[in-house]
Amino acid sequence: MSATVTLCTTCGAADPVPALTARLAAEALPVAVRGHPCLNLCAAPTAMALQGPGRASYLFHGIDPVRDAADIAATLRLYLAAPSGWIEDATGCGRLRDCLAGRIPPL
Repeated sequence: MSATVTLCTTCGAADPVPALTARLAAEALPVAVRGHPCLNLCAAPTAMALQGPGRASYLFHGIDPVRDAADIAATLRLYLAAPSGWIEDATGCGRLRDCLAGRIPPL
């Protein structure tokens, strides 16, 4: 996989992983989706991390993995196309650009 999306499984009402996995698979994106308990953004659930080897890491809050699936897919396309995953213009990320809590450069 070229990227991993990690969804918080603590604050949401249902496990968000299966629905987002199906949506991203339908879009043929080379992404693994996994759940992890508590990403420590409890004030604005659901949190989502985006990471890849040698790439920038992103942390989002206040997303809905089902409602925001199209914007998540668009963000992943930008992430995979950007050098080192560093997205310069987040306009194409839709609502996710307003949900960004942090961006960390690659190691």
